[in-house]
Parts: sequence; C-alpha cells; structure tokens
Amino acid sequence: MSEGRRPEVVEALADEVRAVGGVRLLDRSSDWSHHRSVFTFVGEAPAVERALLRLFARAVSLVDLRTHRGVHPRVGAVDVVPFVPLEGSSMADAVAAARQVGAAMAADYGVPVYLYEEAAVRPERRRLEAIRKGGFEALARKMTTPEWAPDFGPLAPHPTAGASVVGARRSLIAFNVNLATDQLELARQIARAVRTSSGGLPAVKAMGVALENRGVVQVSMNLQDHERTGLVAAFDAVASRARAAGVRVIRSELVGLAPAAAFTAGLTAERIALDSLGPERTIEGRLAALEAEGREPWASDD
Repeated sequence: MSEGRRPEVVEALADEVRAVGGVRLLDRSSDWSHHRSVFTFVGEAPAVERALLRLFARAVSLVDLRTHRGVHPRVGAVDVVPFVPLEGSSMADAVAAARQVGAAMAADYGVPVYLYEEAAVRPERRRLEAIRKGGFEALARKMTTPEWAPDFGPLAPHPTAGASVVGARRSLIAFNVNLATDQLELARQIARAVRTSSGGLPAVKAMGVALENRGVVQVSMNLQDHERTGLVAAFDAVASRARAAGVRVIRSELVGLAPAAAFTAGLTAERIALDSLGPERTIEGRLAALEAEGREPWASDD
C-alpha cells in the first residue's frame, strides 16, 4: 500500500479489512521513508476478496500518487497484492483467487491490473520489478505500447491510483539491514553484490535506499526462498561488506511476518540485529495465538 506517513489513513484502511467477517488481520507495518504499509490478512478466498475490494475502494479515495514520494518503487495506490497459499490450499487456488480479484478490481474501480509471478499470463511479467520499472511517473507512457497493455482494465493509468499488480507466490521474507552511514552509493553497491540478478546470493532481491528521516541508508531485501538463502546468510553478506567499508550495522527489520520455518534452531534476535524474534513474528504464530484465544482464524465476527 502506497501510504506510510498518515497513521489515520493507515488505520482507516486496516478498519476496512477488520470489518469483513471471516478475515483476520494478522499484521500491519508502515515506514515513513518507504512511504508504504504492508497488511497481512488471512481467510477463505471469498472473504479475502471482499476485504480486498473494500480496502481497494478506500485506498483509491484516500491515496493520490501525484503527490506521493517515497524510496520504495511503486506503480499504484494499492501497489501489489500477493496471494500466498497456506496449509489446506494450493498454488492453483491462489492463482485462481488472484485472477478473480484482479478482474474485479479493474472492473469496479477502473484501475488497470497486471498479473505477476505464478498468476502471470505473459512470461515477461512474472517479475514484479519488470512491471514496476519506471514507477508511477513513467506508467502512462509505458502503457501506450501494446506490450504493456494491462491484463485487466483500461489502457491508461487511473489518474490518482495508477495501476495495481496482483499475483500468487510462495511466502517471502522482507528483511532490511540499516547501516550507520548516509552513503547511499555504499548501500547500492552492497545490494548489487548480494542480489541474485547480479550474481549474488540465491533467491534474493535487494536495493539500496536512503532513510532520510533517520539519516542512514538501508539494504532492503526480499528473501524469496529462505531454504536457499536464510536470514543469517543474508545478514552476514550485508554486514561483512559494510564492515569492509568501515561501516557498522545499526539494526535489522522484518517487514510483515515470516514463515516459522525460517527461524532456524539457535537463531536469536541479537545474531541478526533484530529488536525481537519470536512466534509473534511468524504467520503460524499469529494464527496459533488466535486459536489460543478461542477465535478460529476463519470464523465470522457477524
């Protein structure tokens, strides 16, 4: 979601999800520099669709990308919607839900929708970064070419909400490492060194950004397969390169929730410079907490 600086707007968007019976909002996180919020919610497909459409309607009315500036790439007010199959569902279920919701978003709100990852119908659109290239500012020009016609919706961006990217994928870990320097080029160099596309670690996407409100820089990563590159390997790759440049790590951040299997035996928060590391940081842990409270995750509040 392309909003991370107005808490009242983020809360209003969260309320749209909470209002739908059969859906549980497990987590939400916002960042001022990225100007972005991440909502994690679960439920059966029909309920999730209802929650997404409510969230989408409110976001289109509250977020204007013409005045939005942040360090994170984005093409839309509701920038990206990934469906992740949990236990009891399959990737095919997630693909079907993504395509159905994408079509509904475009039809109901006039926002172009692109399908990505497992839901993509064109191979050149599997990668999110390819769709986002150029950002909202380049979207209108990009969409004048036939190869960038959307999968659903109009052939031009929504004037304030841009476009949205909807897809299906496995769980990933959004993991950021903050460095005690304002040298943006150093963060970018480290990001290039560790990301897969530059010959770095397997299944890692990375970029270097400046956190202007904190006066430091960050290596922002998506660990797409924690079995191939886990939290410790990603942290060590960044920290060792920072040390070689005479820069220390301040702290790390987990954005949203991680799969429990990524927290390997013996891993501690201190080892990877996190504030905390426990079941509450995992999808499974949040679901277990709901069950312990006697609240079935899929049950309706109506």
